[in-house]
Amino acid sequence: MYKYGRGMWKNIESGNELSWVIGNGIGGYANHTVAGGGAQAFHGYLIASLNAPVNRKLILTRTQEQIIINDREYDLTSQQYIGTSKDGQEYLEQFILDTVPEYYYSIEDVSIKKTISIEYGHNTVAVCYEIENGSESATLKVVPLFNYREAGETSERGDLKFDVKTSGKILTLIPEKDKNIKIDFYTSEGDFYDRSLIPTSMATPNYLMEENHFYMIDHRTGFLGVDNHYTPYEVHIELKPFEKKRFYVKCTIEGLNEKSGFEIVNEYKKRSEALVENANLNDDFANNLVKAGDHFIVNRESTGLKTVLAGLPWFTDWGRDTMIAFEGLTLVTKRFDEAREILESFARYIKNGLVPNVFPDENTEPGYNTVDASLWYFQAVYKYLKYTGDESDYKFVKEKLYPKLKEIYKAYSTKTDFSIGMDSDGLIFAGGGLDQVTWMDVRVGDFVVTPRHGKPVEINALWYNALKIMEELCEKFGDDSLEYRELSCRVKESFNNKFWNEEKNCLYDVVDKNDDKIRPNQIWAVSLPFAVLDREKEKKIVSTVYKHLYATYGLRSLSFMDKDYKKKYIGKLIDRDCAYHMGTTWAFLIGGFITAYCKVNDYSKEAIEKANHMCKVFEDTMKDGCINGIAEIFDGDFASTGRGCYSQAWSVGEVLRAYSQDVLPYLNK
Repeated sequence: MYKYGRGMWKNIESGNELSWVIGNGIGGYANHTVAGGGAQAFHGYLIASLNAPVNRKLILTRTQEQIIINDREYDLTSQQYIGTSKDGQEYLEQFILDTVPEYYYSIEDVSIKKTISIEYGHNTVAVCYEIENGSESATLKVVPLFNYREAGETSERGDLKFDVKTSGKILTLIPEKDKNIKIDFYTSEGDFYDRSLIPTSMATPNYLMEENHFYMIDHRTGFLGVDNHYTPYEVHIELKPFEKKRFYVKCTIEGLNEKSGFEIVNEYKKRSEALVENANLNDDFANNLVKAGDHFIVNRESTGLKTVLAGLPWFTDWGRDTMIAFEGLTLVTKRFDEAREILESFARYIKNGLVPNVFPDENTEPGYNTVDASLWYFQAVYKYLKYTGDESDYKFVKEKLYPKLKEIYKAYSTKTDFSIGMDSDGLIFAGGGLDQVTWMDVRVGDFVVTPRHGKPVEINALWYNALKIMEELCEKFGDDSLEYRELSCRVKESFNNKFWNEEKNCLYDVVDKNDDKIRPNQIWAVSLPFAVLDREKEKKIVSTVYKHLYATYGLRSLSFMDKDYKKKYIGKLIDRDCAYHMGTTWAFLIGGFITAYCKVNDYSKEAIEKANHMCKVFEDTMKDGCINGIAEIFDGDFASTGRGCYSQAWSVGEVLRAYSQDVLPYLNK
């Protein structure tokens, strides 16, 4: 539970820095700011996924409240507009995220509690109200803001055209853009009031529109668009003196059912607590990470199986991100059935030995421009068996996944797409021209920001581990393992001969061109299960990485001493792209570093205490930015404000993995 008071929204700008998100398990979500308004074009109470987990549309932007006590009107709306703002957060007394968001307002002697919850597995959101009226009669107005656009885009006024009708307590809207969509908005109390009946003139607003929303967070990243929303009706609730009233509104594109808003809230919270109980980690920090990770595990309609969203609010499912986040999100949390589904889901899309890099926003052919996703897939399968290990699990791997692992091995040991293949020294080369196939993949037009063509260090550490995993599986399944054993010996020898940089006591980032920039990719040569280096070299690598790259909320993508180092990730897209892998701090990298740090220090008491500190500092950022999330990236210098996606799957997954596997078991020894 996260509690906040008025000190966090002394003005609308500070309130907009804090946000929350809750997912529906099919790619949709609800998210907004603590102040109550929108600071990004992605903010909305109902972002629906029309084709799980993609094709996300903003349906219900939010509900706004106004209360009239006698003839005194109070507007609880908090929103920045072009040139002005409404500061309803001044009536907000407390905000609590107790799995779902709760807003507590105080107006004169009137108290209002507003709770928002998505319905898990459905494109439905409920907003529940609990009111204690004061000594005078009052009227509460609930004003719903509707839209129908891509999440993250904006609407012109001319875009907001709907067929609208009311029937009893149901308001129905059909967007002109898509006649197959029916938006139902239900209220359990009160009456609908037609906003077109509000007197208007040339000098007064268009009451059917909420116009000129200004998005503060988008603006500072170079997005200058403004947004508009449609609001044809409002709900009026009459309150007698000292009356207590509970009611809810509900919005869906799936047709209304009998479930109340309060039932939706309770079910969502109970499900979340059940996940915590199932994980059985018995630690508050870990429990919060379990809840945070749940928002990324979603259905994929094209396979009928589970997949993983790389990050919220905009990413879809990425192969590399999924496999790195996999252990923390599904194995640490004991969600083994879903782990199997995720492995099988990606196995179905392996092509020419390549695990998809990214699924597009529609179920068309995925992109395959990645060299590391397939190698991380070996790790995911290996870790799955280490956590489960029953004969039924080995049977599943042998029948469904083992043939795919052989396919990947064959493709990589010869040559496949995107110039991926094995050299005579046993090492893997990849990329060429404009192809960026490692995770440092930014390209701006014809400008490749981080060209890593050749033999990247993490790819070959993963390749060595993949060979050792295949050797182990062959022995388990009764196959000849000699080919993998002999090749792994050759790879290990070549890796040590070519990657060690004696001058800097670390590994070259790429060979054979011997890129000696100090980057975090080398940490995986220490943290992966099968050691490719001796302990002395491992210790030197950890020491070098710590000095040059550690930045509290992750590792920098380039040493702060490098002449090309970019200390801030902010501004226009071109500026951010040029900093993305040139110094920006990445949270997910802390997982590999903590594992490596504990390993080279033999899990000593002092090392565990240090690693515990490295994990627990994330509690602070989980109270900031997107509450109970960990951002994708932070600045290189003074990593503090979350950048990029406000909550990222591999950020959450890797902190949870490292904490639960490298810290918790040793804390009390």
